[in-house]
Amino acid sequence: MRNRILAWFGGLIAFFLLLVVLLYVFRSRVLDYTIERVIAKVENKYPVDFSIGSAEFVDWNTVQLTDIALVPHGLDTLFTTGSVQARVSVGSIFRGRILFQRLEVINGYLTAVKRDDVTNFGFLFKDENEAAAEPVDTTEGRNYGKLLNRVIETAFENVPDQVDFKNLNASYVSNNREIDVKMPYLLMDDGHIDTELSIRADSIVNNMRVTGTIDPDNYRIATSLYGFDDNGIQLPYIKEKLDGEVAFDTLHLSLEDKEFRNNKLTVRGSAMVDDLIINHPKLATEDIHVTESAVDYVVTLGPDLYVIDSLTEVRVNKAKANLYASYQNKDAKIIDLKVKTEQVAANDFFESLPQGLFENLEGIRAQGQLQYDLNFHVNMDSLEQVVFNSDLDASEDFKILEWGNTDIEKINRSFSHTVYEYGEPVRTFTVGPSNNFYSPIHEISPYLRNAVLTAEDAGFYSHSGFHEEAFRQAIIKNLKEGEFARGGSTISMQLVKNVFLTRKKTIARKVEEAIIVWMIENLDLVSKNRMFEVYLNIIEWGPDVYGAKDASRFYFGKQPSELNLAEAIFLTSIIPSPKRYRASFDSQGNLRSHKSGYYRLIGGNMRRRGLISQEEYENLYPNVTLYGRARDLIVTDPDTATYIEEDTSQYEMETIDLLNF
Repeated sequence: MRNRILAWFGGLIAFFLLLVVLLYVFRSRVLDYTIERVIAKVENKYPVDFSIGSAEFVDWNTVQLTDIALVPHGLDTLFTTGSVQARVSVGSIFRGRILFQRLEVINGYLTAVKRDDVTNFGFLFKDENEAAAEPVDTTEGRNYGKLLNRVIETAFENVPDQVDFKNLNASYVSNNREIDVKMPYLLMDDGHIDTELSIRADSIVNNMRVTGTIDPDNYRIATSLYGFDDNGIQLPYIKEKLDGEVAFDTLHLSLEDKEFRNNKLTVRGSAMVDDLIINHPKLATEDIHVTESAVDYVVTLGPDLYVIDSLTEVRVNKAKANLYASYQNKDAKIIDLKVKTEQVAANDFFESLPQGLFENLEGIRAQGQLQYDLNFHVNMDSLEQVVFNSDLDASEDFKILEWGNTDIEKINRSFSHTVYEYGEPVRTFTVGPSNNFYSPIHEISPYLRNAVLTAEDAGFYSHSGFHEEAFRQAIIKNLKEGEFARGGSTISMQLVKNVFLTRKKTIARKVEEAIIVWMIENLDLVSKNRMFEVYLNIIEWGPDVYGAKDASRFYFGKQPSELNLAEAIFLTSIIPSPKRYRASFDSQGNLRSHKSGYYRLIGGNMRRRGLISQEEYENLYPNVTLYGRARDLIVTDPDTATYIEEDTSQYEMETIDLLNF
């Protein structure tokens, strides 16, 4: 019995040894069969010629492939490589179908080419389920979600388990763009990624290291990009496309989940950027530096639909906010934006403001809590229905402990004021009694005070620095004209703009203006009378003319307390556009005819508010008598002078419409 058992085991072992020998002998045939199947599968799936020059075993379980090329029919070669070594699964040899476990690729070249609308790579993203004969539904609109879903699935489906690439090169060439990527090495093992990259996009070269993890089965990836250079990683084409610059030191980016349902793609993940630098003339005049910023995002893309879900949380340094934004363009262009924060420590809020964005607010120390809510909605086909609500609330114990770069309370005392034109200082003067051209508010004609309030900000003494209807109307006009055509400013905002800020129309300046106004009004830092007094003493009223006293003398040769109603309304009319003062007069110094409508409007509103009597309104006539310097500049020889009349009524009437009289 023992001998039989031994003989049986011996025969079994001999059988397996014979099988191994036979498989070893015929493994080349198995390899050839596998290569043929792979080539056939690729060429059946895509319109390409796929070739492998040679394939052979170099040891028991390692295959070497040479001269691999993927060439789309009638197009430029997409991929070539000189040598690939692949580790073979021993079990797959026994099954008669070789599976590669590890790839080692040396000298790979991937070249994507786009000439006009023809590419040598578009076939990779073609949806196999779409019948070529089916007509295209043009009513669906653009669906970038569908396209992105194909890109994600194609990329993840072609991720090998183990990869060791050496000298991998990729390039993209189009009619007006060229991108080169050099990768000295790329290691992928058990879901871990490690590589170095040198990317040249036109004139920008970025050198970086990339590490991370990938889970192809669940469409998950987490990567970190680290810049090697002192300038960090710079985003290309921002200057060309948006006239700006964006750079950062480190980027952590992840895709945690994706779902494609009802023709919509929803992706979830996170991103964190260290040492972010942004420069754009419409954002701020200097570089904006954010030490640390992060976002946990939920984004949905569909047919003419782009949504950032309200679950998205944005963090800038220590400050956090939930963000909702959507843009749909199916039947009409509709934009929604909502921002909401929980209560945040006031000190954390001010410390989190990006450097270079709000110069006057840097260094502020505060106590208490702040909370912000924004709700914005616009349908571009019905701009008059714009919704805009913006609320910044503070706890009862909120107060400023220490001012930073700028002492906002300087308005309460004499201070030096510098006027800027196009970013350059043109004049500096003292706002206070030591200046001979300074006028206390009680020495300024009530006619001028009331005319300015009526035209510029009728609710000045009752509101808290902002006029929501003014903002709404400003947004409507800016959207219609596609630029910052109107600011929606109250007198409080105009004062802050003149005293603390430049006149450059940037988003940062407008936000900083709003924050300073909010602090002045809500903390009662400056009285309304003092604010109005300073305003009347610094605003521009003509060529190097600033303040009510300077204006009264320049145009009429009198003190501001002596101004009559007609003179006051004229001075009010040129506040929106003081450099156009000459257009208000003909060559003989008479007010032009278009001024009569403005006089009726302002005079009528003053009468209805009880600021002037019925008799004063009835005796109001749009005419003034020029004296002094203004007369010398405006009045020319009536017999020879010609002057093309310019209708400036639009500049004068805007403010009235803005305040919804």
